[in-house]
Amino acid sequence: ERRIRELLTLSFIDRKENILFLGSPGIGKTHLAISIGMEAIARGYKTYFITAHDLVNQLRRADQEGKLEKKLRVFVKPTVLIIDEMGYLKLDPNSAHYLFQVIARRYEHAPIILTSNKSFGEWGEIVGDSVLATAMLDRLLHHS
Repeated sequence: ERRIRELLTLSFIDRKENILFLGSPGIGKTHLAISIGMEAIARGYKTYFITAHDLVNQLRRADQEGKLEKKLRVFVKPTVLIIDEMGYLKLDPNSAHYLFQVIARRYEHAPIILTSNKSFGEWGEIVGDSVLATAMLDRLLHHS
């Protein structure tokens, strides 16, 4: 409870620290992420919520339409980006690269709140590339 109350102070935003909620389905990861996001909105921070699956689908579609850079800015610009349900569906290698671009562009600039039902050791399987998974995790965990 103490840690959650600290997260609700939003001090992680100024420190550009990520928040990662990991655990089994149904324990409240999404609820916590949304609660922190709502507090950020109440305090005037631009906040964007999206599932990992929808994020990569939107980026894939934008890439096919020649609008990838514009769509990437949608996910890079908000003060807080919440990526929900990482790991519920496996990503194909191209989709994993889209997700990596978002994580890399936000790295040390703006925080990500991410929820996942998979342990970090399973991310190579989720994204289909253990090297890419390691690169994602390096950026997410460095300041988290």
